[in-house]
Amino acid sequence: MTTIQPAVRAVRTAAISTEATPGDLLAAALRTTDLAATAALARVTSGLSPVSLYLAYADWALHLAMAPGKRMELALSAATKAGQFIGQAALAIGDPGKAAPIALVPGDRRFRDSGWQDQPYRSWYDMFMLSQQWWSEATLGVNGVAPHHEDVVAFTARQLLDMVSPSNIAPCNPEITRRTMQSGGANLIAGAGNLLGDLGRRVAGEAAAGTEAFRPGHEVAQTPGKVIHRNRLVELIQYAPATESVHAEPILIVPAWIMKYYILDLSPHNSLIGYLVAKGHTVFCLSWHNPDAEDRDTSFDDYRRLGIAEALDAIGAVLPGRRVHGVGYCLGGTLLTIAAAAMARAGDERLATVTLLAAQTDFSEPGELQLFIDHSEVALLEGMMWERGFLDSKQMAGAFQILQSNDLIWSRMVHDYLMGDSAPMIDLTAWNADATRMPYRMHSEYLRHLFLENSLASATYIVDGHPVSTKNIEAPIFVVGTERDHVAPWRSVFKIHYLSDADVTFVLTSGGHNAGIVSEPGHPRREFRLRHKAAADQCVSPDEWLALTPPQPGSWWQPWQEWLAAHSSPAMVQPPVTGAARRGYPPLCDAPGIYVHEA
Repeated sequence: MTTIQPAVRAVRTAAISTEATPGDLLAAALRTTDLAATAALARVTSGLSPVSLYLAYADWALHLAMAPGKRMELALSAATKAGQFIGQAALAIGDPGKAAPIALVPGDRRFRDSGWQDQPYRSWYDMFMLSQQWWSEATLGVNGVAPHHEDVVAFTARQLLDMVSPSNIAPCNPEITRRTMQSGGANLIAGAGNLLGDLGRRVAGEAAAGTEAFRPGHEVAQTPGKVIHRNRLVELIQYAPATESVHAEPILIVPAWIMKYYILDLSPHNSLIGYLVAKGHTVFCLSWHNPDAEDRDTSFDDYRRLGIAEALDAIGAVLPGRRVHGVGYCLGGTLLTIAAAAMARAGDERLATVTLLAAQTDFSEPGELQLFIDHSEVALLEGMMWERGFLDSKQMAGAFQILQSNDLIWSRMVHDYLMGDSAPMIDLTAWNADATRMPYRMHSEYLRHLFLENSLASATYIVDGHPVSTKNIEAPIFVVGTERDHVAPWRSVFKIHYLSDADVTFVLTSGGHNAGIVSEPGHPRREFRLRHKAAADQCVSPDEWLALTPPQPGSWWQPWQEWLAAHSSPAMVQPPVTGAARRGYPPLCDAPGIYVHEA
């Protein structure tokens, strides 16, 4: 039934067109047939395109078959590694101190326990690491293979190897063996209980255990404020002042709509919004509606018009004549860049500055996420979204988990189900479980125009019938990249230097896509690098920038707030009233509003 409904809608839309012909109706029916077939395939493959995987494998296998030198090289490498394994095993038995461990891949935390140096665990570890090295050599460097296909094959090989890692097998993992012997198997019983509990909640459609302790408006998203504007897509929150005087220029925060906005307003101690308010800033923030099937035709430009454009109009009613500091996080940063470029083309100077938090403007090198994005995969996703009217949050969550499978899948399996531990829920993890959906049309446009065509970087993205260019943005730009970002890799975020003629201040902070942004002052072991590039300065490469910019301990929030203050009017002013009732923006309800509670 779910497949028939959108098909009937598409044909009915064509039928009621005043210029529709029988040929138009037939074409519409045939297109819906293709979409329905694609949607059916997506259900079987969990949204992964088998065509993409096959083409990548065929490209690699055929070119490897035509490369006798590479095959000989791999055969010699296999023989060398076999000899190395036998030698290591002999040394480990005769004189363990002389058997130097095989180096771990940087960032791999699976084999840190000292028990991996004891037999027989040491031999299993050596065998796995040597196998991993050999498959890396086999999948990379085959002459003639397209870079994208090479990345897909190498990534797939890593995923298959990680599935059989000795760290994931209870008898082969010294930590699990030791825990089982010490507890008499109680860890396995506890782990089975954890597994059954998680499966039961998943079948029932319930949130992860512990998330109920982090409710927006109660334990998280507590910063006081009012919703002063609401449309079918967004709520605009104006936060209450916390100081007797404030900076004249307000801040508008545009969060990503792939998740709820309150990652920027978590617990009181790590709320970025609360921090800004306490520093004397008037803060406004968008809270996106969680779309459903009725929102299937909402476009990417609707997010710009109903989100940023209407928010700026509302702020202009509350604070007439004031310029605004625009702040965009992740997808919200990309959208803010498009809006700022369109405003610059139109001569709209309401933005005083632009801040981009882990946001890409050039998608030519989007990191490992590009493994899931090619024309075949986008077509499959479009079929799946066409059927439902949206992209399910579980689909996106699954993709992100695969990208970080060691941390988000296998380590959790070992920790929760084999060691029998249960990690306590924290605010950031609870927020991460509070995912949102994305409308069919919007996400299709985003993937095609930005990921596949890279139209923003090439100045071919169309707004109101005209192409927009980031080089037209004259407002100073502050950009934050995070070191371990799998969603918006910092070297990709860094490319704003090449796309803008404005002053750019770039920060590289420790942490990942989310934890690097939620990096409050006082957070232990946090550091950042910061360098300013004036419009007249020469650009450097990301690696040159890294070598030139020493790390500083602490949070990047403080220098960013100082940068905002430096780009604000020198005189502080009285805090504004909440909303502008006489201009059509009365307070509607308390923050965090109603959209944040939509499931």
